[in-house]
Amino acid sequence: MDKTRCAWGTEEIRMTQYHDTVWGVPQHDDRTLFEFLVLEGAQAGLSWSTVLKKQTSYQKAFDNFDPKKVAAYSDTKIKELLENEGIIRNKLKINSAIRNAKVFLETQKEFGSFDAYIWGFAEKKPIKNHFKNMSELPATTGLSDVISKDLKKRGMNFVGSTIIYAFMQAIGIVNDHEKTCFRYNEV
Repeated sequence: MDKTRCAWGTEEIRMTQYHDTVWGVPQHDDRTLFEFLVLEGAQAGLSWSTVLKKQTSYQKAFDNFDPKKVAAYSDTKIKELLENEGIIRNKLKINSAIRNAKVFLETQKEFGSFDAYIWGFAEKKPIKNHFKNMSELPATTGLSDVISKDLKKRGMNFVGSTIIYAFMQAIGIVNDHEKTCFRYNEV
């Protein structure tokens, strides 16, 4: 018998794998948190499916999302990224990843880790929502507004409230699996 999933988790195999193994699972590794921050920013105006298809290319192009390396990217590296067909070649998004890496490192220094910073907004535990279907999911919440505002104040960009809410879902700060989804009680 096939498992019941959130409706979007059945669209294609890559989305199903992401749904079943990643989305909503609490993440605490700073490198992984930085990766999702960059990928969610890259998604702006695009589908998550498009970004997921390019994730492996992003990992290679962005030095496995090592924020120290990304923060030090030169104009030569930016030009290389703009010519890389494996990623979304948007200059604003690429420059944002570099800028955000610098702020990410400053935030790590201030809080001991980015994990401590970001999970502090949720009192260090996932928020389990109770949605019956995806149409009930908000695009933003009061918490995503607060985090977005704080990240912008720190100097990040491509961190609007909608992007941050998607980031919160991806890293498990919120569990937005539908109540009937087999992952709802697993994460």
